[in-house]
Amino acid sequence: MSLVKLAVSIAVCFAAAALGSYFTNHSIATWYAALNKPAFSPPNWLFGPVWTILYLMMAVAAYLVWQKGLGDKRVRLALGVFLVQLALNSLWSIVFFGWHSLWGAYAVIILLWLTLLWTIVQFFRLSPLAGWLLIPYILWVSFASVLNLAVAILNR
Repeated sequence: MSLVKLAVSIAVCFAAAALGSYFTNHSIATWYAALNKPAFSPPNWLFGPVWTILYLMMAVAAYLVWQKGLGDKRVRLALGVFLVQLALNSLWSIVFFGWHSLWGAYAVIILLWLTLLWTIVQFFRLSPLAGWLLIPYILWVSFASVLNLAVAILNR
């Protein structure tokens, strides 16, 4: 076990989280609070703990795949796709909360979902545990996609 690889995996995932949070935190009490939201919208306090757990699970999943060795082109592909989905994850927060673009964010979250699915498939091939660790994440992104669409429709 390489603690350095685990630490780097955690740092990369939480750096993406920090970037997204930077744009999110400024809009929660103001712009987001004023939006019409569907009845199934969770309370704001729930998002932080859920995302913290999900980012930690993402980091462990990436670490498990990285442990297989960068000499394997399948590992490089899987981690490359993982980094793309992580970038899309941060971009969603920038577009939704930073730019206040509900429909733009919906387009980003669809790309995120597709890239995340590709990541999961690649991770399962290399480490079934790594693939399973991303299942709660894709479930949450699926829910977030529906929520994003509902908010966009309610605030046309």
